[in-house]
Amino acid sequence: MAAMDLLARREHSARELHTKLARKFAEPALIESAISQLQEDGLQSDSRYAEAYLRSRAEKGYGPLRIRQEMAQRGLAEADVQLAFEASNINWLDRVQQVLERKFGSEPAPDFKEKARRARFLQYRGFSSDQIRDVLD
Repeated sequence: MAAMDLLARREHSARELHTKLARKFAEPALIESAISQLQEDGLQSDSRYAEAYLRSRAEKGYGPLRIRQEMAQRGLAEADVQLAFEASNINWLDRVQQVLERKFGSEPAPDFKEKARRARFLQYRGFSSDQIRDVLD
């Protein structure tokens, strides 16, 4: 079964599985049936995928706003996303500080222009303005 092969490599959301299987198989009803069976057997779970995705992206230095947006693009329900964030024990202030130090070192910004550059970088990474303000001040 092609869906099992995909899940053997890594977790996938139901929407991702559907998209990948639709490239190989033309019958949407068959695809939906296969995904439903995998969910019933506990082999595919959007909530488990959300937790794994959150951990993975946070470890790579992305903030909560960007991760939420990416999860929505991957077709995860807001309830699954919310549960994943509540279950994680990620300290986002520590994470934003680590990302800042990894990119720019531990020296404070010498002027306003550099501070704005750092803020734009952190904002692009998906951290909130409050988190950015806390680490740059």
